[in-house]
Amino acid sequence: MTEKPVVGRENTDTLLDTRFIKVYDLRYAPGRHYYDASRREKEELVALKSDTEFRTMAPDAATCILILRSEREGDRLFLQYEYRYPAGRLLLSPPAGLIDREDAGKEDAVILTAKREIQEETGIKVRDTDRVFEINPLVFSSPGLTDECNALVCAVVSSDGEGELSQEGAEGSEYFDGYVLLSEEDARRILREGRDDRGNFYSVYTWAALIYFVSGMWRE
Repeated sequence: MTEKPVVGRENTDTLLDTRFIKVYDLRYAPGRHYYDASRREKEELVALKSDTEFRTMAPDAATCILILRSEREGDRLFLQYEYRYPAGRLLLSPPAGLIDREDAGKEDAVILTAKREIQEETGIKVRDTDRVFEINPLVFSSPGLTDECNALVCAVVSSDGEGELSQEGAEGSEYFDGYVLLSEEDARRILREGRDDRGNFYSVYTWAALIYFVSGMWRE
């Protein structure tokens, strides 16, 4: 069995340090390099955490699986078309956002982030009578390239209709171009096809939202 690679602070170098992204050289053996793109400062890198720190770490962001319930329209999954710069395309996506620094230490930081992002990106204000709960405390986006990680949150919201929906809350680099409200049949079709209704591929977070919606687990 090959010896386990070891990454420590003494063999981790910063290659790029900007406000929004950093790149680190993880020298896991003499002459061996692995590059890590991260939002984190060096002292917060996941690769440098102990097993205990790793198992109790907080996510960088929250991805929201937003389900709208209406007596007239039935249960529908909200997904939006958001411009994703690395893909250079509008991709079908769930609402999501980074956890604010001032919320990071709070016990309910993930839920606060989910509620804020839903209101900013959809115009919907989550009420006390709506259900908002954590599905998964932390999943990695792409551990072969980055240590970025998101919590998965489900919000089951009573909705009176599309009149309350708005994408006017875009901030910074965010750009939206419409949304879809999917029935379970619609969601299954998109899962089977592997493409949205515009013919484009989508992210694994969108896949997770579709799967969770059609599984019915959110009703439990």
